[in-house]
Amino acid sequence: MNRFVSLCLIVVALVASSVQGFAPSSLGGISGGSNFVVSQRSRVAQPVARSNSKSSLQMGSQAKFGIFSPAVYGAKIALGNDKLNKIRGKAISLHSQYIGEFCEWAGAYHLRTRLIKKAKTNGDILGFLV
Repeated sequence: MNRFVSLCLIVVALVASSVQGFAPSSLGGISGGSNFVVSQRSRVAQPVARSNSKSSLQMGSQAKFGIFSPAVYGAKIALGNDKLNKIRGKAISLHSQYIGEFCEWAGAYHLRTRLIKKAKTNGDILGFLV
């Protein structure tokens, strides 16, 4: 059993290392440093284009097929849609809470919402939101 768990962890680590969702994001500057100087420049307000739809949020029915999508489909068949959505909601809630705690610990609480949006985007790319 331990060999199976070890093998699964190695496979997940290899898959995760090849996914672009873990690549450095645009939170830093060109050299990966701070955006402080860039953010202090004066900006001219650009008109925002509004869409006709009520919301531009991407929901589960429009999610991308990713590497974990087959596991999500299997869980949907095994657990049922309601149970899977409960577990998914609890996992998202806990993850958002840990992101908030990390940002508070690091003194970067202002980045909390950006990191949560980034986690949602990564979850979509990886196929967790199918």
